[in-house]
Amino acid sequence: MELETPFKIWDPSTGIHLGPVTLHYYSLMFIFAFGIGYFLMIKMYSIDGVDTKYVEPFFTWTLIGTILGARLGHVIFYQPELFKEDFWSVFLPISTKNGIKFTGFAGLASHGATLAVIATTLYYSYKIVKKNPLWVFDRLGIVVAIGGAFVRMGNFFNSEIIGKPVDPTSPFALLFPQQSSEYGVTVPRYPTQLFEAAGYVTLFVILWVLYRKTDKKYQQGWLFGLFFFLLWAIRFFVEFLKMPQGKEVISFAGLNTGQILSIPFMIAGLVIMFYSKNNRISPEAEKTV
Repeated sequence: MELETPFKIWDPSTGIHLGPVTLHYYSLMFIFAFGIGYFLMIKMYSIDGVDTKYVEPFFTWTLIGTILGARLGHVIFYQPELFKEDFWSVFLPISTKNGIKFTGFAGLASHGATLAVIATTLYYSYKIVKKNPLWVFDRLGIVVAIGGAFVRMGNFFNSEIIGKPVDPTSPFALLFPQQSSEYGVTVPRYPTQLFEAAGYVTLFVILWVLYRKTDKKYQQGWLFGLFFFLLWAIRFFVEFLKMPQGKEVISFAGLNTGQILSIPFMIAGLVIMFYSKNNRISPEAEKTV
């Protein structure tokens, strides 16, 4: 069936077909996110005079925290019924309903990933690299900013986390026919994935310039606090244009679950920036590993 319409249509293939195997674009975006993140951490550790052998364990712990935390966050906040209806699908990329089949992780939540990565980074900071966690978080924020942009691009390829209906005359009006089975008749919507991705790219540029061109990286926690505040502020405002990502477990004063969960993180960012003034170090103090 063809959809005849004057509107712009976004209906890509699921991925790159390599014989019997399909490399999904969402998975490819995750590979880009972690690959570029690994390269950036190597570069920053080199700039700061820290042995780059500590990047590999950091990459491993961050990968575990991101996937496990994002999955648990989605299930807890948006799909809690899975704990009863399909328990193993919470932790494994499979479904046990009507027989076992591979599904991939169909739901990931950034709030859950954030909490888990904070926990794994604390472990890494104290037990492996043996540095102030805020030093590590400052650099992690730069990496996560650009990684988040790739993840949202993956959402765009998947036609998921789509926006609310928009005036057909808007330059942002876009059709997502792949989502017609979930949202009904295909109508013009905001490409909120791209809005969020653009915000994260901008955040990355800001953090990278501050890291390279100013002395803010010696004020441990300042860059991370700024990252935390701006990242969740971007998420908070884009949420006004998004469709719900599942059941709204929490809602208040017209705000959805994603917005309410973002507010504590924004406040935490401001607190960390204020606290960072007591954590200034000299350039020589960085080179302790």
